[in-house]
Amino acid sequence: MKATVLIDNLTKSSLAAEWGLSVYIEYQGHAILLDTGASDKFARNAEKLGLKLNQVEFGVLSHAHYDHADGLAAFFEQNTKAAFYLRKGSKENCYGKRWIFHKYIGIHRGFLEKYKDRIIYVDGDYEIIPGVRLLPHRGCDMEENAKRNHLYIKQNGKYFPDLFRHEHSLVLDTEKGLVIFNSCSHSGADNIITEVSKAYPGKRIYALIGGFHLCHTSDEGVRALADRIRKTGIEKIYTGHCTGDRAFEILKEELADQACQLYTGMEIQI
Repeated sequence: MKATVLIDNLTKSSLAAEWGLSVYIEYQGHAILLDTGASDKFARNAEKLGLKLNQVEFGVLSHAHYDHADGLAAFFEQNTKAAFYLRKGSKENCYGKRWIFHKYIGIHRGFLEKYKDRIIYVDGDYEIIPGVRLLPHRGCDMEENAKRNHLYIKQNGKYFPDLFRHEHSLVLDTEKGLVIFNSCSHSGADNIITEVSKAYPGKRIYALIGGFHLCHTSDEGVRALADRIRKTGIEKIYTGHCTGDRAFEILKEELADQACQLYTGMEIQI
C-alpha cells in the first residue's frame, strides 16, 4: 500500500498547502481517493506529482466538513465515473461555534444534490472491495468531544452537539496489519483504534493516518492521549492537519519515532 498526501496544512516543496486533507491511496492495484481538501489545490498537486485523478476507482469522504469535501467539484470534473462513499448521516448542516455565533463549516451547499448520482451513502460496516472497509463510530461519547471542540449540527432551526454520524474510518488490510485512515479522528485517536480492534478481533493494527483534532486540547490532555495511544500497541501514527503544531510536538516527545508528521507530498509506503 502506498499513500500520497495531496493536500495538508504543511508543505515542504512547491506543492500547495491549505487547511484541509486529501490522500491518494494505491492498494492492490486499486486507486482510492480519501477526501478532497477545501478547494482544487489537491487536484493541482496531484497533477504535479504525476497522479491521475481520472484513474481513481472510488473516493471516500471521511466526514461532512468543507475542508475535506469542497474539492469534490474538481474531482468530479476530472473523473467522470468514480463514486464517492459518504456515511448515511452526511448532510449540509455542520457548524462551528465561536462565542455566541455559529459558522457554517459543512459541505459546500448544493453539492449533495448536484452530485447525487455520484454519491453512495453507507450504513453500518461496509466492505467496498476485499480488504477495504468503512467503519462508523461505535460506543464513543461524542457529545462531550463535540462541545469541547465547539462543533454542532443544525436541525429544525436549532443547534445540537455534533455526534458525528457522518464520520467513518477507512480501514485497509495490509501485510503489516490494519491501516486506519480517519481524517480528523473526532471521537479520539485512541477510541478509533479500539473501535477498529473490536471490529477485527485478533488482527494487528499497524498504523493510524489522519488528523487528531487537538487544537482545543491542553498539553496535559495531549500527553494523556499519547499514553493511551501507546497502550493500544499500535506501531505508527501519521498525523497532521487539525492536530496542531504544539500537539504534534508533544506527541513526538511522548511517542518518539512512533509519531510521524503529515505534509503535502508525503509518501507513506506500507
